[in-house]
Amino acid sequence: MTIEKQPHGKLKDLSPDLIRRNPENPRLFFRPEEMDTLMASIRRYGIQVPITVYEEGDEYVLIDGERRWRCSLKLNMKRVPALVQPKPTELNNLLLMFNIHALREQWDYLTIANKLPSVISLFSDENEGRIPNEQELSEITGLTRGQIRRCRLLFDLPESYRKQLEEELSLPKHLQRISEDFFIEMERALKTVQKRVPSAVENLNVARDALIQKFRDGVINNIADFRKLSKIATSIDNVGVKESKAKSAIDDIFNMNLKVSIHDVWVEQFEMRYDERKINLSVDSIYEYLDAALESDEVRGIGDDLILRLNKLKNIIDKILEENNAV
Repeated sequence: MTIEKQPHGKLKDLSPDLIRRNPENPRLFFRPEEMDTLMASIRRYGIQVPITVYEEGDEYVLIDGERRWRCSLKLNMKRVPALVQPKPTELNNLLLMFNIHALREQWDYLTIANKLPSVISLFSDENEGRIPNEQELSEITGLTRGQIRRCRLLFDLPESYRKQLEEELSLPKHLQRISEDFFIEMERALKTVQKRVPSAVENLNVARDALIQKFRDGVINNIADFRKLSKIATSIDNVGVKESKAKSAIDDIFNMNLKVSIHDVWVEQFEMRYDERKINLSVDSIYEYLDAALESDEVRGIGDDLILRLNKLKNIIDKILEENNAV
C-alpha cells in the first residue's frame, strides 16, 4: 500500500482563526525554546513556507505546519499562506503527517508510538483485517524498521510509565533526566532477562521502578549499562555462568534498597568471564594458524616480528602455568 498522491494544493491566504489543529497529529510537545526561536523568525521574516490544510465545512484543518500556525495566532497575524488540499482519508491523513515529518524533522519516539496503533488499525480496516508487517509499516510511514521496533517498545509500556515519559519530554531538553532512549534500552534489557532468567523478574514493574529510581539517584549513571545487564542475563549460555549466580546478581540490581549499580556487578562478577571467552577465541585462532604453518612446513617462513611476539607470549604463558600448577 502507498499513500494516495494528493493533487497540488491551491495557495491561499487564510485567517489563522479559520484554521484548527488536526486531531490526528501525533505531535505531543511544543517546547517553549523551540517556539520562541520560530516566533522570532516569523516576526522578522514572516511565514516563508506555507502551511498545508484541507477544507472541512467553513473551516480548514491542518495537515502540516502546526507550529507556524500557533506562532501566527500569538503574533495576531491577519493572514497566513496555506496550501489547501482535498480532504484525505483518515489513514491517508495520518500517513501524510508521518511522511512529512520523517523527511523534515525527527519526532519524539513516544509521539510516533502513540499513533502507530491507529495506523495499524486503519490499515487493517482497509485491507480486509490484515495486519501490516514491519516492512509495510516502514514503507507507508517513512520510518525505518529500527525506528518502528523502538516505538513498539514504548507503546508496549504500561500507561503509568508512558505518562512518566510524557512528563519528562514536556520539559525543556536541558531539564530532561529520563529519556526515550533510557526506556528503550531498559525494556530491551528486561526482555532479555525475562527470556534468559525468568525467575529474576517475577514482577516487571518492580524491576522497572528500581532501575528508574537508581538512575534518578545516580546509582546507574549511563543507559549503555543496560546492555551489560543483558550480557549478565545471557552469561548462562555465553560463558557458562550458573543460573543461580546470574539470578543473584540481577536480584541485587533490581533491589531498590541496595545501592548496587549494573556497572559494579558487571565488573566484579562477569567482565572477566567474557574477557576469558575473548582470550579463548584468540588462542584458538593462534593455535589454528601455527598448527597449519607446521602442517604445511611453512613455519620457517614466519617473520621475525611474529617470532618476537610469540616468545613474549610464551614467557607469559609459562609464568601463568607455573603459578596455576603451584596452587
